[in-house]
Amino acid sequence: MLSPEDSRRALQLLFRQRRVADLPLLLRTLQTDWPMGVFRRLRPLGYLSSYSHSGRYYTLDDLPEFDLDGLWQHQGVHFSRHGTLKSTAAHLVHAAEAGRTHKELEAVLRVRVHNTLLELVRGKRIGRELFQNLFLYVSADTARAALQVVQRHQLHRTEVQPPAEAGRPLVIDVLLEVIHGAQLVPDPAKVVARLLARGVEVTLVQVDAIFQLHGLKKTLARPSRSSRR
Repeated sequence: MLSPEDSRRALQLLFRQRRVADLPLLLRTLQTDWPMGVFRRLRPLGYLSSYSHSGRYYTLDDLPEFDLDGLWQHQGVHFSRHGTLKSTAAHLVHAAEAGRTHKELEAVLRVRVHNTLLELVRGKRIGRELFQNLFLYVSADTARAALQVVQRHQLHRTEVQPPAEAGRPLVIDVLLEVIHGAQLVPDPAKVVARLLARGVEVTLVQVDAIFQLHGLKKTLARPSRSSRR
């Protein structure tokens, strides 16, 4: 086996060139068949094990460029700032404002997480709630879990709301009900005149279109033949 100093130089060169290495490659690099010796040489440098591929790959601490979730991948091998797949999944669930579904977690982690989630739930490291016939994975902290469920319901309501209604202020709905209940709806031309007087740029066609959209007027009033003469 190489000396400690030669091992340090050999490992740094290897990871600069390849960024990721498995145990057989590390054994060859350090000229040994003793796995524990490899980890003794890696420890002073600081290293991470992959959360994918059953943890068979390694990299140095200072090499990954982690994303906002603390994840990094190189050539299909995935690493996490949070360590193992279990620790990473538990962190992502707790940190999510609206919890995470199984599908959402797999999309982020890019590995299968079914068994991992079951083990985390059984170990009470995360919780789960039934939502829209799916399990929603939430924080083990009950107060935070309750907030996550509320936020998920709010997101769901936003997603199923018709696009034309989404984001419309309540005041508009109230005013529309008042107008529909009124006996007399103002003429679009008068509305245009009042708005122009207030400095609001608007055309008769625009106002008429709004009237039609909300059922206030069916058709744009057109001048009669006699009025054009």
